[in-house]
Amino acid sequence: MTEPAARPVRTVGILGGGQLGRMLALAGARLGLRSVVLCPDADSPAFEVAADHIVAPYEDEDALADLAARVDVVTYEFENVPASTAAFLAARLPVRPGPRSLEVAQDRLVEKTFLAGLGIPTAPFRAVDTSADLEAGLAEVGFPAVLKTRRFGYDGKGQAKISNPDDVPAAFAAMKGAPAILEGWVPFSREISVLTARGLDGALVTFDVPENEHRQHILKFSRVPAGLAAGTEAKARAIGEAVAAALDHVGVVAVELFLVETAEGERLIANEIAPRVHNSGHWTESACLVSQFEAHMRAVAGLPLADPTRHSDVEMENLIGDEARDPTRFLAESGASLHLYGKTEIRQGRKMGHINRIRPRSLRTV
Repeated sequence: MTEPAARPVRTVGILGGGQLGRMLALAGARLGLRSVVLCPDADSPAFEVAADHIVAPYEDEDALADLAARVDVVTYEFENVPASTAAFLAARLPVRPGPRSLEVAQDRLVEKTFLAGLGIPTAPFRAVDTSADLEAGLAEVGFPAVLKTRRFGYDGKGQAKISNPDDVPAAFAAMKGAPAILEGWVPFSREISVLTARGLDGALVTFDVPENEHRQHILKFSRVPAGLAAGTEAKARAIGEAVAAALDHVGVVAVELFLVETAEGERLIANEIAPRVHNSGHWTESACLVSQFEAHMRAVAGLPLADPTRHSDVEMENLIGDEARDPTRFLAESGASLHLYGKTEIRQGRKMGHINRIRPRSLRTV
C-alpha cells in the first residue's frame, strides 16, 4: 500500500496507552514532537504524558477519523491493532510501521513462514486446526512440543507444553477452538533479542544484543553485554536487519531469539517478532545515547536515525506486581535509575516499572 502524501511531522498519533506508549510520548517530546494517544482505557498511563488523548475503542471510526485529523503520522505500541483500524488510518495518513509488519507479527504461523522464507532458523512448526492435525504434527515434530494459539497471547498466555501423549487432550482443549500452531521444543541455553531501527529512507541501526531472563513467562532481567561470541552477536544483528528490511518496516522491530549450544558452537533460533519497541530494550534509556523509544519516534517522523552507541554496561529489572509497592527503596541505590509507569492498580503479574542499573562499560577483546 502506498502511503498518502508526506507532510512535515509535528504530531504523532499513538495507538495504545500502556507503558510503551507512555515512553514513546516522552521520547517524542524531547524531539519537539507532540503525541495524541488513542486507547479504550480511560486510566491509560500514556495519557499522563501525552499532549492529548482520545478514549475510544480501536474500531471506532469516528474516533479514528478524529485522530487522523489531529496528527501527521500514526504508530502503535502493540502488535494486535485490528487490521481494519490500520487500513482505515492508512487510507488517510502514513501508518508506521506499515500494515505488512502487523500482518506478519499478528499470526504465529504467518510469522514462522516469513522467517523461514528469509532463511532464518526456527523451531519445526505445523498448523493445527483439528485434533487430527495435532496428532499428525506430533508424529513429525515429536515430544516435547509447544502448542500455541496463532493469534494473541503474550507472557506465556495462549500456549501449552506437550511433554508426552497424556498431555495432548488438555493442550488441545486449552486452545478453545482457536487456530493454533505446533512448535518443536528448542533446547536453548539462553534467550536473547535483537532490536533494529529502520528509517523512512531504509537506513538501519541495531542496538547491542541483550540476554533476557524470564520468570513465570514474564521478562524479569535484560543484561548487556550478553557475553556472546562475536560471530553470534553479528548473526543476531543480521537477523534483525533482514527482518526489518524484508518487512519494509519503519520504526523499531524486535526479534526474540533462542541461543542453542551445540558441538559446533552457538546457534540462533528465531522465536517471535515484535513490530514495535520492546520490553527487552528498556535498558537503552539509561545505557545508550539514543534509546529505542527515541529511535522509533525519529524513524516514524522521518528524522535521521542516530548510532545507538552504548556507553555503559547495564542490567534492566522489571518491577512486577507487589515489587512496586515501595519503589522509594530503589532511589538510594547507586547507579540505578527508576522508571515507574504511573499505573494506579497493582496486580499480580502486571509490569509496574523498571530499574536500569548501569556500570562502566567493560573492555572486551575477542
